[in-house]
Amino acid sequence: MQSGNTGGAMEQGAGLLYVVATPIGNLGDMSDRARKVLTDVALIAAEDTRQTRRLLAHFAISTPLVAYHDHNEGAMTPRLIEHLLAGRDLALVSDAGTPLISDPGYRLVSAARDRGIGVVPIPGPSAAICALSAAGLPSDRFLFLGFPPRGGARRGWIESVAGEPGTLVIYESARRCIGTLSDLGAILGERRVVVARELTKRFETFLVGTAAGLAERIAADPEQQLGEIVILVAGAQGGAGERAEQERVLRLLAAELPLKRAAAIAAEITGAKKNALYRLALDLGLGGG
Repeated sequence: MQSGNTGGAMEQGAGLLYVVATPIGNLGDMSDRARKVLTDVALIAAEDTRQTRRLLAHFAISTPLVAYHDHNEGAMTPRLIEHLLAGRDLALVSDAGTPLISDPGYRLVSAARDRGIGVVPIPGPSAAICALSAAGLPSDRFLFLGFPPRGGARRGWIESVAGEPGTLVIYESARRCIGTLSDLGAILGERRVVVARELTKRFETFLVGTAAGLAERIAADPEQQLGEIVILVAGAQGGAGERAEQERVLRLLAAELPLKRAAAIAAEITGAKKNALYRLALDLGLGGG
């Protein structure tokens, strides 16, 4: 099989770690290259072996599987590294889409690179990119945020990215989608929002509106409360220039005032949310007063 570029010294005789993207719904999106790799490697590390086994059965692939997920990463990573060091190739797959994009795999890839083991990406579907490509929101700059925290922490999480000028890309479960949209509306206001559901599948839908309006629409339609969801939110108006002005004001005020007071005054000057400015100040290393 092909060689992997480690960007450093290569472990002689080691196998290759293939990071393989798989379909997010439509099995027709499985690439010939991905099929060949999954057929030829000695072992496949899968987030959910039951789901991956169904995928492999569809393509008549009989490669052995081992579970590799959030709860066993620590224990399994050294074992998989030993497998690779013994000269056997390994493929890493997630439930669907591209591994490591809000899915397990970071520890394994990092450990492989540390040991000089070649890591080869096999590109393919990603729900985030799929949704962004068809949402009609700016795509020259975007911030992928993965899944929001649950409960009360979600509002602070949203406030922390309120000043981001790029499009926000968020994964969410169907049952928490309404609550997340409600919080987005309360904090970010009337921005354009797109909800992409069941991408590449039979009931794929794109809903466009404000966060508050979409929360009401989805609440009234049980069909829209099912499946996998990507939420995309237009970036802050004013873009990078607005963010730069917020940073400038914060730096000036934080040099003379406790940080919370500086954030409050900066909010009055710039019109941004006080909590978002406070988190921005912390990100900038301005202190914690």
